[in-house]
Amino acid sequence: MTHVTLNKKQKEAVLHTEGPLLILAGAGAGKTKTITERIVEIVKKGIDPRAILAVTFTNKAAKEMRERIVSRLEDEHIIEKENPFHHTPIIKTFHSLGLMMLSEQSEKLGLHKHPTILDSADSLSIIKKAIEQLGIDPKINDPSKIRNIISREKGDFVSLSDYKQKVATAQMDIIASVWRIYDAELKNQKAVDFDDLIIRAVHMLEDNIEVRNYYQNRFKYIHIDEYQDTNGSQYAFVKLLVNPSHNNICVVGDTDQNIYSWRGANLRNILNFEKDFAGAKTVLLEENYRSTGNILTLANESIKKNTVRQEKNLFTSQGSGDKIDVVPCWDEASEAEWLAEKCKSLIAEGQNPESIAVLYRANFQSRILEEAFLRANVAYNLLGTKFFERKEVKDVMSYLRAAVNRSSQPDLRRVFETPKRGIGKVTVAKIFAGEEIPKTAEAKVIGVYTFLDKIMETLETEPLSFVMQMIIVDSGMEREMLEGSSEDRERLENARELVSLTVRYDGTTGSEALTQFLEETSLQSDQDNDTEEKGGVRLMTIHASKGLEFDCVFVVGLEQDLFPHKNIGGRKRNKEEEEEERRLFYVAVTRARKHLYLCYAELRTIFGQKQINAPSEFLDDVPEEIKELHDLYYKQGGGGIVYI
Repeated sequence: MTHVTLNKKQKEAVLHTEGPLLILAGAGAGKTKTITERIVEIVKKGIDPRAILAVTFTNKAAKEMRERIVSRLEDEHIIEKENPFHHTPIIKTFHSLGLMMLSEQSEKLGLHKHPTILDSADSLSIIKKAIEQLGIDPKINDPSKIRNIISREKGDFVSLSDYKQKVATAQMDIIASVWRIYDAELKNQKAVDFDDLIIRAVHMLEDNIEVRNYYQNRFKYIHIDEYQDTNGSQYAFVKLLVNPSHNNICVVGDTDQNIYSWRGANLRNILNFEKDFAGAKTVLLEENYRSTGNILTLANESIKKNTVRQEKNLFTSQGSGDKIDVVPCWDEASEAEWLAEKCKSLIAEGQNPESIAVLYRANFQSRILEEAFLRANVAYNLLGTKFFERKEVKDVMSYLRAAVNRSSQPDLRRVFETPKRGIGKVTVAKIFAGEEIPKTAEAKVIGVYTFLDKIMETLETEPLSFVMQMIIVDSGMEREMLEGSSEDRERLENARELVSLTVRYDGTTGSEALTQFLEETSLQSDQDNDTEEKGGVRLMTIHASKGLEFDCVFVVGLEQDLFPHKNIGGRKRNKEEEEEERRLFYVAVTRARKHLYLCYAELRTIFGQKQINAPSEFLDDVPEEIKELHDLYYKQGGGGIVYI
């Protein structure tokens, strides 16, 4: 049996298993370990593991938590490693939990058991058509902006009818009209978007007492990770899942790491937890196991300037560690060159490149950094390459989804049009409208439907990886890409990667493997798409770095109006926005285990204009006694690093 060491506060949280519990866990304070041990403790008391639910935000976090919990249950001999039928706690993301519940109750909701989940591109396509249908100029009314507004309103748990009641401008009236057509099209396709997975699950729980009682009795112990990041609909979801007779809910979070208000995350949800659940116990986890003392000193000094937070102070037993390097550079090219050369020297000294991260506030900063890394011949990995949004991958996936749901127009459209087989857009439009199609296309259309039937039949007898390979080859996609350019052949390699990906599901029966695969691949997040196998120094936005940790962290672009970031159009930030920028700096700092470098440029080209920038106010937070201030660095164009 593996012995697990917990500190006093972690043990207090683990042993408090009954009633509402708020765990305020600072960065690097072992929150996942604490949740894991708490769940193991509940199972050891004789509770059926299936009665325990844990909800996270990303597939990556859910996978890590699931592996740790199963490993610990095996250590305790509660479940057997070799027994494929053992029961384990339910670990889900908010979206996958919503999908599971909608699938289980699909008959009551008039949904397909495998509902089509529209990704952002599919949703945008419907929005564009709605704008066209209404005769609105898309140049004036940006479809992406309208889609984002609708998504944000849904996340805040605002329905179309609610939104219509608060329409006060011509722009809001347009959004309401587009939303109406968008909703109608989703119903027509028997499809849902990401927001609907939660919204519809919430409405189902609100409207159906029988269903609500079923889930409240099924999940007797509920755990919510990163509670500070929940939005309005997720908050409503949580409250409806908790059985009010015992309120066995444990939420874990940190007000200082709330950095997603732009995505609808509401800090008030965690601040109001003790009001929402009477008699709640609060446990503070302040001992940090990640960073050195100097890094934590800066983190504490900076974040204490915020007013909307729950007080805590991180500490460590690891000692002070290295001083924090503050590096002024002449311009962004100098900053990028210094950075690439410094990373090169660190790697030469034996530092693992994958344990080095470069964090920036805005995406546009990555371009010049990439150029510098290429010139310096330093391997890097830019986080956020979205594998499942590549055209060739979506094409293959569409065959699978269209096979199980013939109402899914986005998937059917891709299937009819890829590879090119002489079924034009006009014919596709006629198919969807239920009109007669040209005789010349009839055989081709029948051939597509026959192939979709074959996919379903093959799924009954063959592994999912075999079916995926069959789709790529028998559809004609492989031949078309092999006969194309070198870029097309590279796309074929991406499509073939899907076959490798599905091998892991081959031990599961056809329909169950399909359900798991469609769920996991439909609910990807930025971190889930991190292609770790590439290796190299990690380049990413600070938002994307949340939850990660590295030996060496470089925070670049620390200039006033870049970080903290000014609002587009130059509008002065309000108090809430200022505090969120400071929380973002806190997140960046606490990603570092051993070494922290804070870099800024005195000149930077923004929108084609070279401008002089003041150093970020965040640099004032670095106490003099823990600061190592470098001399100003000028770009040398690839030679040795020269300071003046």
